Amino acid sequence: MDSVLHTTGRIGPRTLLITTAALPLTGWALHAAALHKQLAATRKDPLTGLMRRDAYTARARRLLARHGDDTTVVMVDADRFKEINDRLGHAAGDTVLASIAARLTAWAGPRTAVGRLGGDEFAVVLELPADRREQRLAQLVRMLHTPVVLDDGRTVDVAASVGAAAPDVIGTRDLTRLQRAADAALYDGKHTGRAVLATAAHVATPSVNGRRAGRPGTAVWGRAA
Repeated sequence: MDSVLHTTGRIGPRTLLITTAALPLTGWALHAAALHKQLAATRKDPLTGLMRRDAYTARARRLLARHGDDTTVVMVDADRFKEINDRLGHAAGDTVLASIAARLTAWAGPRTAVGRLGGDEFAVVLELPADRREQRLAQLVRMLHTPVVLDDGRTVDVAASVGAAAPDVIGTRDLTRLQRAADAALYDGKHTGRAVLATAAHVATPSVNGRRAGRPGTAVWGRAA
């Protein structure tokens, strides 16, 4: 009993609970904040700040489930990115990737999923109804074709290929199938300067891990590049 504290020196369970609860909460709050920061870091790509594949996939699937046919899946590849790295150096390449990420984020807006899948490959899932797709995708292509200014003042001409897929066209809300179709559409329009919206035929394109078979890296590693 708590009443025996003064006579026996023992601390009853209620007193122990109160004492524990009275411990400074600042340390626990800081610890929780640090854990949250570490968790957020594992979800984000350190170069671009975009979501990594797992975090992007989870959010993208939630958006598809919530918005259904009004959702659009967009795949983006930087054009001739290896040439930029070889000619101007990896620091310039990193600046280009970060610029692409910033433009994708600005274009997509809030409550969307924007991820870096690896290398110079990006994906976006957002609510984008059919009557706005053509206009908005054309806007994205223009944004991605805007030159990038490096830290030393040099200007780099950049471009990116864009493919998109929508549940109302493809006939599914499955993220993997939509990305496969968008990726195939992207390669149909590679280096054309226009976004391509996938049709049902693009779903049948052979793929490796949901990406177009034959793209760089798939034959060597047996996985999507």
